[in-house]
Amino acid sequence: MKLAVVGSINMDMTVTAERIPHKGETLRGDSISYIPGGKGANQAVAMAKLGAQVEMFGCVGEDGNGQKLLENLKKAGVRTEHVKVLREVPTGIAMITVAENDNTIIVVPGANGKVDRAYIDEIKPVLETYDMVVLQHEIPLDTVHYVVNFCAEKKIQVVLNPAPAAEVPMEVIEKVTYVTPNEHEAVLIFGDGQPTEELLKKYPEKLIITQGSRGVAACLKSGEVLNVPARPAKVKDTTGAGDTLNGAFCVRRAMGDDLKTALAYANTAASLSTEKFGAQAGMPTAEEVSQEMRRRTS
Repeated sequence: MKLAVVGSINMDMTVTAERIPHKGETLRGDSISYIPGGKGANQAVAMAKLGAQVEMFGCVGEDGNGQKLLENLKKAGVRTEHVKVLREVPTGIAMITVAENDNTIIVVPGANGKVDRAYIDEIKPVLETYDMVVLQHEIPLDTVHYVVNFCAEKKIQVVLNPAPAAEVPMEVIEKVTYVTPNEHEAVLIFGDGQPTEELLKKYPEKLIITQGSRGVAACLKSGEVLNVPARPAKVKDTTGAGDTLNGAFCVRRAMGDDLKTALAYANTAASLSTEKFGAQAGMPTAEEVSQEMRRRTS
């Protein structure tokens, strides 16, 4: 199955520190690294490292960061023929602070903000040759919804990871195949008046809520609520863990796994990713995930 990602491509400027600073406070950092990132690119790399055939669609600037990011995607096995290189628009940047087994992130969209309807119109003939399209919220929301509508018309499966948090029209929720918010994002989309279990039952095998160290929850069409626990990890860096989970889930569903099996695999992959530094650098291979799953069941 061919997978496409329409989303962001960023350079992550990552600083490590003893702890995350408070408002108005200055701390001394331990190190700084420039690491390929962006939720779209992260998910594409996660899929490629797990053995999928995947292409990235998006925009970068005609600058050093853009060149490095394209080279990195190609090296990971991600196709980039239709990534648009823009003049006089910088490549997107994410400024990340890593401390206390957590992180804070500020994103400057740059070229990601130019992933617009006109760009989508250019790539539609290519996009409709793919079996599954994966989206996030680091490109304009209007574009995300435009792609969802196009895919619905063409009967292409769509996975929407609604991060960073933003409101999503219910008509978009109805059209996507899967929507994968965390708990905070789920409240913003669906409101906080419904218990998680009731919400999951309303969208069986569509809504998947990630819960950090508590794992991930979903509901089967039978009405059974799944709570798939997270694998305990020796955490070094949580950056990209959610992207790894989404990428791994898409790969395994595309390969025919049932929902429970796909989520267990995705949880394992996400957990392994936190044990290394860097979003994409920490993402595991298919063999590493399979080996860990065999170890845990032996």
